[in-house]
Amino acid sequence: MKRFTHNNDEFVCEVCGAKNPPAVKTCRNHCYKCLCSKHVDINPGDRAATCHGVLNPIGIDLKGDGTMDRIVFKCKTCNQVSRNKIAEDDDRDALFEVFGKQLIA
Repeated sequence: MKRFTHNNDEFVCEVCGAKNPPAVKTCRNHCYKCLCSKHVDINPGDRAATCHGVLNPIGIDLKGDGTMDRIVFKCKTCNQVSRNKIAEDDDRDALFEVFGKQLIA
């Protein structure tokens, strides 16, 4: 089974309404502004999930050198946890807010 399908379409965030352009150097699957996503993939980019719930950012994974690497999401509908690479244009204040909440949780 294919584990990654290149899918980098522009979209409007269902949570905050921000227009999200295609990502640079990766495929966008979450809002650059509020970091929320939609549960549409089983494997990245395949659009095969039937849930379609909102994926809220709940944490940040760090690389070995301590830099932010991936956003951890939890689906509001089915509670599935997933991760996606941080994009270059993701709002840094939003990333630090998620990371801060993770530290005090």
